Amino acid sequence: MSIKSIIQKIKPINYYFRGRKILSNSHYQSVQSISKKEVTKTPSRTEILNYLLSQQDRHSTKYLEIGVRNPEDNFNHIEASEKYSVDPGVEYKLNPVDFKLTSDEFFEQLRAEKVLKSDIKFDVIFIDGLHLADQVERDIANALDFIKPNGWVLLHDCNPPTEWHARHNYEYFNTPAHGYWNGTTWKAFQKYRFNDSVQTCCIDTDWGIGVVSKSHNIGKSIAPVNPYYEFHVMDKNRKQHLNLVSFDEFKKKVN
Repeated sequence: MSIKSIIQKIKPINYYFRGRKILSNSHYQSVQSISKKEVTKTPSRTEILNYLLSQQDRHSTKYLEIGVRNPEDNFNHIEASEKYSVDPGVEYKLNPVDFKLTSDEFFEQLRAEKVLKSDIKFDVIFIDGLHLADQVERDIANALDFIKPNGWVLLHDCNPPTEWHARHNYEYFNTPAHGYWNGTTWKAFQKYRFNDSVQTCCIDTDWGIGVVSKSHNIGKSIAPVNPYYEFHVMDKNRKQHLNLVSFDEFKKKVN
């Protein structure tokens, strides 16, 4: 037995060599590089939201944000004449929001007029809550009931760059994606890409800003080309399946 093999049997040294092997792995390094590239993309979600609000009547714009966490991340920088925030406070204990509720509880209470008025209509609703497809699908359906005919529903995290970012369990963060997590939001968004009652596109910035509209000509529905929502199928065809566009392309569609 060589001296090296004997030394590597010592646990701390063994962990060091294994860790170095993982960190120097080409796939691991590639995912790390992709994450760094994604966080530098512009514009931010805030700029896109404010752009859409600026296209409405600025004297009476109504904005709703689902899933706020720290309001300084986005909500406090939104320019609207009326704006409301919803978050149960799981990730940010201070939770200085208007409605300290889950999105399901909020919409249930909204319909029962326990909060606001059930006939309220928003210009823009931004969904950035629990990043799991079943929850996001309910959030989209509820949001569509409360936007104006020419209003917008926007979603964060619709364009996960790798399968590590699109993992179901956030807490499994010992991956090349580390703490970056888009969850399975993309599946709920793609389901609405198959829905001919709305128009949809995904702006290629800030982890993918999905856009859903009842009336704006931003992207017609497609056939259910990925019925089992396999990541590798979407990944090979993401431009078509997500209707991936740049912000400049999006603005041309809007205008």
